[in-house]
Amino acid sequence: MMNKQSLRHIKREATANTLADAAFKLALEKGLDGFVVEDIVQQAGYSRRTFANHFSCKEEAIARAAVSFNGKEEVNEWLGSLHQDISPLDCLYQLMKMQLTTEHFHKLRQLVLLSKQHPTLEPYILSALHGLQLTAQKMLNEFARGRYHEGYTHLLTGAVYGAVLPLLDGSLNILLPNQAADKASYAVTFDQYLDTMFSYLRSGF
Repeated sequence: MMNKQSLRHIKREATANTLADAAFKLALEKGLDGFVVEDIVQQAGYSRRTFANHFSCKEEAIARAAVSFNGKEEVNEWLGSLHQDISPLDCLYQLMKMQLTTEHFHKLRQLVLLSKQHPTLEPYILSALHGLQLTAQKMLNEFARGRYHEGYTHLLTGAVYGAVLPLLDGSLNILLPNQAADKASYAVTFDQYLDTMFSYLRSGF
């Protein structure tokens, strides 16, 4: 049975996500300068005080929407079913495939494009992406249960999430999951890029 603290956390997360989604939608529709916090709370159906309990500004809310991941329960169930013999590298490989869905990737790319037009977003993007990395590192540490040095998982997650950045800013031409091949037939697929990246990590470059 779910305890009150867990239920409170779920409700808090849901409220933050609703506010963040409203901010992200307004940013795409009107640009960062085309709306204020009051517009966000009206669209989300919350008060300005509730917004202030979750975010310091609209930029932080926008960044949260683009990096929030809706499959946390699925990931937690998957982690619980993993065999202890699997390596942290293979664990992280599967985690990346589960996290970086087409919808999630498009949101991240839109966020990066917005930041090029509105540089005030950049520190919040970096903070949000760092949060994703820390979450992955925490998951790996919990799974490893002291079998690996904490510095190993830190370096591993840093290398993997660092390799994702060129996909977000368009530096590398990658065909995203479920993207029609005829739109970018010259690009390697996301799975191919992921496999290549992890083969480098497995071989130690």
